[in-house]
Amino acid sequence: MMAELTTLMRELRDDETAKVVVFASADPEFFLAHVDMTLVDDADAVADPTAGAPDGLNVFQALGEALRTAPQVTIVKLAGLARGGGAEFVAAADLAFAAIGPAGLGQIETLGGIVPGGGGTQYLLHRTGRNRALEIVLGADLFDAETAERYGWINRALPADELDSFVDRLARNIADLPEGTVAAVKSALPAYDLSAGMLREHNAWASQFARPAADKLFRAALAAGAQTRDGERNLEELFRPAGR
Repeated sequence: MMAELTTLMRELRDDETAKVVVFASADPEFFLAHVDMTLVDDADAVADPTAGAPDGLNVFQALGEALRTAPQVTIVKLAGLARGGGAEFVAAADLAFAAIGPAGLGQIETLGGIVPGGGGTQYLLHRTGRNRALEIVLGADLFDAETAERYGWINRALPADELDSFVDRLARNIADLPEGTVAAVKSALPAYDLSAGMLREHNAWASQFARPAADKLFRAALAAGAQTRDGERNLEELFRPAGR
């Protein structure tokens, strides 16, 4: 899926007819899951996570940056849950709107003994500020749409039955702007240069992923039902010790 999304963003970069890209999920309960936890069984992927990624980014960061630096306006329509890499994808987009009730965001990586490794620390730092980013990453809770809006993680929380119409109207209004307007605005409001921060994040992620604790925690979570629909509904509780 990451390869397909990266290919899509590469193709869109050269498409001068596209002004807006809206990402939504066909699954009403889940927008985008975390990175596949069976990565612990793929030693080569862990040993060389930067293979094929540009400018020293790892493959997870490269996808987020392709989204964040696209010439088009990228919009996430969040009607379900997004955790880990899925939440990083949401934060990498230019704009994000979430449904009150069913939508939820969580950076759960620390529960597995690692840190976000797909740009999440950097996106959160700039979107929410350091204090709230620390709460999100270290607290590892699932955030509802209204709290995410208040923190600056997303643009706006909307009633679930208004999400589609709002995003559709906004996307069409942007697409109808005069030629060159979108490019001019994105040039005036450029994406932050996160290269140094991305390197710090990758080094922190890689060093923690190599520790025995991460391997143990991920394997225990998989055995307890992580990456099944039932397990994903309450993933934070599945990771935490009983009673926490």
